[in-house]
Amino acid sequence: MVVAAAASGHGKTTVSTGLMAALTARGLRVAGAKVGPDYIDPGYHSLATGRPGRNLDPWLCGVERISPLLLHGARTPEPADVAVIEGVMGLFDGRIGGDGFASTAHVAAVTRSPVLLVLDVSHLSRTAGALVSGLAHHDPAIRVGGVVLNRVGSARHEEEVRRAVEGTGIPVLGSVPRDAGIEAPSRHLGLVPAAERDEAAAMVRRLGEHIAAHVDLDAVLGLAHSAEPLTEQPWEPADFVTPPDDARRPVVAVAGGRAFTFRYAETEELLCAAGLTPVVFDPLTAPSLPEGTAGLYLGGGFPEVHAVELAANEQLRRQIRAAIEAGMPTVAECAGMLYLCQSVDGRPMVGALPATAEMGPRLSLGYRTASTAVPSVLGPAGTTVTGHEFHRTQMTFPGSPAGPSVQSGSRHVSQLAPSTGAHRVPGWLLDERPDGIALDPAGTGTATVHASYLHTHWAGHPGLAQSFADAVHAHATRSTLDLAHHGDQDLAEGLVDLAVNVRRSAPPTWLADAIAATISSLGAYPQDEGARAAIAERHGVGVESVLPTSGGAEAFTLIARALTPREPLVVHPQFTEPEAALRAAGHRPVRHVLDRRAGFRLDASAVPGSPDLVMLGNPTNPTGVLHSRESLDRLRRPGRILVVDEAFMDAVPGEPESMLATDLTGMLVLRSLTKTWGLAGLRAGYVVGDPSLIARLRAVQPPWSVSTPALAAMVACSSPSAVADAAAEAVVIDSHRASLVAALIAAGLPPVPGSRAPFVLVDTSALSSVSVRQALAARGFAVRRGETFPGLGPTWIRLAVRTPDISAALVAALNGLRRIHVA
Repeated sequence: MVVAAAASGHGKTTVSTGLMAALTARGLRVAGAKVGPDYIDPGYHSLATGRPGRNLDPWLCGVERISPLLLHGARTPEPADVAVIEGVMGLFDGRIGGDGFASTAHVAAVTRSPVLLVLDVSHLSRTAGALVSGLAHHDPAIRVGGVVLNRVGSARHEEEVRRAVEGTGIPVLGSVPRDAGIEAPSRHLGLVPAAERDEAAAMVRRLGEHIAAHVDLDAVLGLAHSAEPLTEQPWEPADFVTPPDDARRPVVAVAGGRAFTFRYAETEELLCAAGLTPVVFDPLTAPSLPEGTAGLYLGGGFPEVHAVELAANEQLRRQIRAAIEAGMPTVAECAGMLYLCQSVDGRPMVGALPATAEMGPRLSLGYRTASTAVPSVLGPAGTTVTGHEFHRTQMTFPGSPAGPSVQSGSRHVSQLAPSTGAHRVPGWLLDERPDGIALDPAGTGTATVHASYLHTHWAGHPGLAQSFADAVHAHATRSTLDLAHHGDQDLAEGLVDLAVNVRRSAPPTWLADAIAATISSLGAYPQDEGARAAIAERHGVGVESVLPTSGGAEAFTLIARALTPREPLVVHPQFTEPEAALRAAGHRPVRHVLDRRAGFRLDASAVPGSPDLVMLGNPTNPTGVLHSRESLDRLRRPGRILVVDEAFMDAVPGEPESMLATDLTGMLVLRSLTKTWGLAGLRAGYVVGDPSLIARLRAVQPPWSVSTPALAAMVACSSPSAVADAAAEAVVIDSHRASLVAALIAAGLPPVPGSRAPFVLVDTSALSSVSVRQALAARGFAVRRGETFPGLGPTWIRLAVRTPDISAALVAALNGLRRIHVA
């Protein structure tokens, strides 16, 4: 049954909520719903019925979903006996210019529901009959089956009005006298939400008693039971979203409490179906986000009313800002966006957005069509939705030009850091008008923060829920990153290996012979003097500056064990072994993530000054970026140890930026023979650096940890002829990499520019919002997953440089994925 009226203010909410409470008190299970986008009335419905209040809005959800959503609400959490649908505005008032679209009458016709009219008769008597007659006969698709007279002044007044109405042939089912004690108070955006009123539950109970005393409930039930059967299938969230093949259910923190009362019940149901665990927290009182939070949903409400209390919870505000700046997927609608601002009406808020907000004189209200300007946690650029806007606050973006131009694509999205306002990329374009803001504070290539005034109903646009859920799952994976993951774990039988950076399947003959020659001496313990001397001569340093190691892995372990940093810092994205080794030794390193907007190039001035141990790669794995010696030198300072992993430096012709050409004071440089010479199974590498630091590493190195064959390989690979061979191969790698880069650019998938390593890093978000690793494996290629590196998301892949024919076949496979994506 639909409860309607001739206009707003006639008492639809009073009668609807009262009917729900009265029928519930009778022992019936009642499902409540509201026509239109309003959040507040469903809150009162929920108090009256003990089950979630729902919204039925053809504009937000599509006409085809209205009956399924009604049926869903009528069976969740258990089957209901009766559904009471509260209308919106006047019976035939809908979207402006839409000829009644999304009106109460529209929903009544779609759901084939009888209409109960509520008529405020406080200022009329016999004219009530004319109003009822006109409403009942205006549209033959609508069946008005009864009338409730509201705000009746006296018994005589009631008798006069009743005769006029029943003269139309439509029965009066109730006559409700005015009672100001049961009306909900209003403020600048309508009724005060039930969650903000401590006495709301008692008020709803009194309202139910009041309606039961003045309305014929049996007649009302008879009207409801006259509704035509609905043949549609109930809406089911699991039909619209898909969880990953993962037993984990990451937590999405959902703002609630008195300041955040606006959200649709289906939002949380969709998130649950997508494999997440929504947990409601109250920003007014919660000391922290729920444990395990990997995503944040901030809906609507009234933060301006509760600004003092929100500002007082400084601990939570700081935690939320830190989580957002670390790339936590965040959706903030209206009040949620205000909460993320620098301030609201002068009160400090989270500060994650470069904006302030204040109450304004004008109400912004209406249905909107919106689209995303850039890729975000809600979907790719160009994602189009319907929504509604309802607010009196105004946002100010200091330093943002008026009418900013908005470009599509991930390049533009990351122009805005949280602390600046030089560029504003809107969250939505509302009918081409910029609204809100999209941010990528962690430099992932996709806006991880989507904040705007627009309210959307995710049941009408489940792709928003799926995209957000995918982002949360990916963030949860990154947050619990397996730092021990290496490229060989991405291999499988029969796949072309683009995941591992070892460039030879076996060592060259001359090196194999040198290794084989050690077999006759394996009965003796290894002696590393010869290897140290050969490496020292190769790099022009003293032997006291050299330590042979069992590959780079041992070198990082020795550094973590021998050094006792107070505040270690690891520059990411890079090889995960440095951080893994530090953590295994009990250290808790800070991650400094290089900015994708700057091509992952090092800005030494952005690295904090306090860390006493800084570790980074050059050229960096997986970006391939070769940092200048000058920028690395700027990281050096008294009391700090600088560790530079040069595992791929011998693949750069001329090794132009090697730190081995500088003073080694306070520095350790790592080299590997594994990649160039096909020695992954032998493990051969070394450290060159400050003699005092080398001595500390040597003191914790297990005796004879480097084998005799590995030491012989170090001697052989340090010879002038071997160095010349490596230099020649570096030139070939340059040529093969250029072919791969050109093919990727032609395919519309440009890699991170300027790679000088035997691999490239590619963002495949143009093809998919999730990893393409499995899709490429199905086409015969193994690639290294980008999300296994801190600072990168699931759309990134690292590709080892191979011969041009292999590169061409790979790009053909990627183009095949593009065709599937477009289709």
